[in-house]
Amino acid sequence: MTDVTATPPTRQRPWLDATLPVEERIDLLMAEMTLAEKVGQTHQVANINPDDDAGEIASGRISSSLYASGATAGNERDEGVLVGNIDAAQRHAVKGSRLGIPLLFGRDVIHGHRTVAPIPLGIAASFDPDVAEEIGEIAAREAAVDGVAWTFTPMVDISEEPRWGRVAESLGETPVLSGRLAAGLIRGFQGDDPSDPDRLAACAKHFAGYGLAAGGRDYDTVSVGENTLRNLHLRPFRSAVDAGVLSVMAAFNDVDGIPMHAHEHLVREVLKGEWGFDGVVVADWNGIGQIVFQGVAADKREAAALAIRAGVDLDMVSGAYLEHLEELVESGEVDLALVDDAVRRVLRLKFRLGLFERPYAARPGASNAPTPSTRAVALRAAQAAHVLVKNDGVLPLDDDAGKVLLSGPFVDDGDALLGTWVLDGRGEEVVTPEAALRERLGDRVTVADGRFPDVTLMQARAADTSVLLLGEHRSRSGEAQSVVDIGLPPGQLELVRAVAAFGKPLVAVVYTGRPLDLTEVLDLADAVLVVWHPGVEAGTALADILLGDAEPHGRLPMTFPLSTRHIPTSTHQRPTGRLIRADVDHQEGRYVDALTYPRLPFGFGLSYTTVDYGAPVLSSATMTTDGSTTLTVTVTNTGERPCREVVQLYFRDPVAQVTRPLVELTDWALVDLEPGQARVVTFDVQAEQTAYAGRDLTTRVDEGEIVLLTGPDAARLQPVSVTITSPKASSACTGRPEG
Repeated sequence: MTDVTATPPTRQRPWLDATLPVEERIDLLMAEMTLAEKVGQTHQVANINPDDDAGEIASGRISSSLYASGATAGNERDEGVLVGNIDAAQRHAVKGSRLGIPLLFGRDVIHGHRTVAPIPLGIAASFDPDVAEEIGEIAAREAAVDGVAWTFTPMVDISEEPRWGRVAESLGETPVLSGRLAAGLIRGFQGDDPSDPDRLAACAKHFAGYGLAAGGRDYDTVSVGENTLRNLHLRPFRSAVDAGVLSVMAAFNDVDGIPMHAHEHLVREVLKGEWGFDGVVVADWNGIGQIVFQGVAADKREAAALAIRAGVDLDMVSGAYLEHLEELVESGEVDLALVDDAVRRVLRLKFRLGLFERPYAARPGASNAPTPSTRAVALRAAQAAHVLVKNDGVLPLDDDAGKVLLSGPFVDDGDALLGTWVLDGRGEEVVTPEAALRERLGDRVTVADGRFPDVTLMQARAADTSVLLLGEHRSRSGEAQSVVDIGLPPGQLELVRAVAAFGKPLVAVVYTGRPLDLTEVLDLADAVLVVWHPGVEAGTALADILLGDAEPHGRLPMTFPLSTRHIPTSTHQRPTGRLIRADVDHQEGRYVDALTYPRLPFGFGLSYTTVDYGAPVLSSATMTTDGSTTLTVTVTNTGERPCREVVQLYFRDPVAQVTRPLVELTDWALVDLEPGQARVVTFDVQAEQTAYAGRDLTTRVDEGEIVLLTGPDAARLQPVSVTITSPKASSACTGRPEG
């Protein structure tokens, strides 16, 4: 029988000496490992059972376990993480195995653990990396209580495809927004020291191009050139690597015929080599096994060889590495150095997380239930996710609003308001819209859950103002939840039409995990709020915004198209060989039967006041390729209420080696303005912000004209031009020596 009570002293296991540098500890440990034990460090199982798996754990054949209900865990609940199981399994690994290597436990903690914040797309609407960091920090602290050490987020896939359900998990359609918010989440999860007991390892996913899945169909193929990948889809991953993310997950899709789990160029050469990423590349669920389904491997043995050569370090649940990697090395088909590299990375992650010093999870008496302080953060995040996209003076509601009808399927369904990928949040802990508005308005509010539209209409007729809660149930977005039509679910638009026909003030509140076709809602309602799925403080945030106790300041992190038929519509649009003339109706676009502009542009959002933008001014109309200039713009609150304005800076590169976007977000500033207040907003514009991958795929900054544009969103911008010159030309003009 294996003795699980005695741990050999440090002198027998010198890698346990925490005073040694991590790389030296890895060297000492790997020198003692057999090939079989090395292969074991590349194998991850699901929902480890300390009794059934005891032998496998003690023999070193399991490295890691994730806790999930299945391949699409975001769509179904499980029994949660059992700390007792974790510690029992960990005892087998630490005390019962030859080398005492601890296990690594992961779980999808996407936008909160018990204190659930808005979905990532709602977090993106805040345009606030500090909010993202606070959410990550709370989620890490709560999940750590349950023994979780690793989470599979942030998702930084760039997409202009709202039919794809996973846009709910994204951080918006632009690389700079996604990259900065991802960096904020990573700081929150990992902190300055990932070995802190209250921190988790983060994981940037899905590498790469997943947001381009054909037709918005999950897992589908991707056709894209490397130039577009580098100039758009790889950029937020590079931001995550620069932010110190400890792991990256490979994507399910293929890129131009090569499955990402077998893509040696992008994974091993670009991510690991060119970028210097020294963390773990983990497969997605059965991603290595699915190489067989994708038709480039005859069986799991061949798939294992392709994946380890590509640079996938840890096999999630397929078993391909455990079954075949040892024999592939012994036969000479796979170089041992590739296995050693993968094992070194897995061990490095475990050392960085402090698992060798602190393998056990149990914290007697610890609680991770939401607290007033964690709820306060969730409330700020939910308020910041509210995007006001129309207001004909109805909001904020005041005493003149009279009797208010609150109606719709979300009035008292806390679980539906949590959003996709919530494994541990509890619907009963959600403040619902009904609870919040009854507390604020008392007898002035009437509530109808919308089950019987005829009853809703009778109540709307008797009310002075109607607030309709519309949108998607949380199960309609997320993984494997693509749709062919981004319109509202059946029946909702008919109700909007019927209530609007009374001619009384109508407020539409849209809960969603994706951009929707809101064209008719915007035409019929007097005010429209897009609030995504807001989390545990959903009702409080809504009441605060509706009643004016908080100012709406969210902005759209994705473009809303005119209809499903207009997809794709985004800021990714690049110039074509034929100019688009907006001043001539029939030449506005390339459809005979419709216009092409967005219904709601990227970055759009209103306040309960009005803000005036002055023209942008440059400190210098020239800058060198390694220099900078300062742009200032004056923004003035011309209304009677305070606001937080998201002042946005875009640029356009009129002449480049490759076609560039018509406008591209490069920076923004969150500016608080009191009524009547004017503030000068300053942007330090570096020439390197205009850099892009040229025809040879290397990064370059061109000399010539760059147009900088400022405004409240991507459609309302004022331009100013700056000329980029070479450093040599600058020094020659100023008489300074070259060099």
